[in-house]
Amino acid sequence: MYFAALLARTEDGWEASDTELDDVETLSDLADLAREASPDEDTVLVLIEQEGAWFGVVRVDGEEDPRIYVSDAAAAARSSYGEILLTDELLGREPGNDASDLDALDLDGTEDGETDDADGGDDAGSADASVPHGPVGDAAILDDLGVGEKELLSLSEDALTEIAEALGASETLETVR
Repeated sequence: MYFAALLARTEDGWEASDTELDDVETLSDLADLAREASPDEDTVLVLIEQEGAWFGVVRVDGEEDPRIYVSDAAAAARSSYGEILLTDELLGREPGNDASDLDALDLDGTEDGETDDADGGDDAGSADASVPHGPVGDAAILDDLGVGEKELLSLSEDALTEIAEALGASETLETVR
């Protein structure tokens, strides 16, 4: 189960709206969607979670590049919404240097799905091999909003609720949940 919401900071506090990500294909699309939620170029947070697996926060401040935090990159990589957030830059890869492209070439002489490991172990060249397990991105993304890096890194089950509580926006978020 996925949940996605926008929290836009206004003069009167935080305003929440649920959002459909079906038409969002890139981080740029997501940032544009966030910017539309705040015509005054205030801070907008895009909160995304896959229940029990991972959560992500994208922060858009006006026309600045979006800042991203993902709690578990490997789990998010298995999600179409997570893939939007896991840019080459975020993962420290050169653009276009995707390990999954190399897998498609079958340069090791094995057929698709076969492994040349004698013990039948994990295929180190799988698409997820280049995606780290655990958090990636800007863990200081919410520092100035009351959620420190250490606190963000320790969040798990109800992460979005805990973030909203720290922002003073828990009731606002619950209205769209």
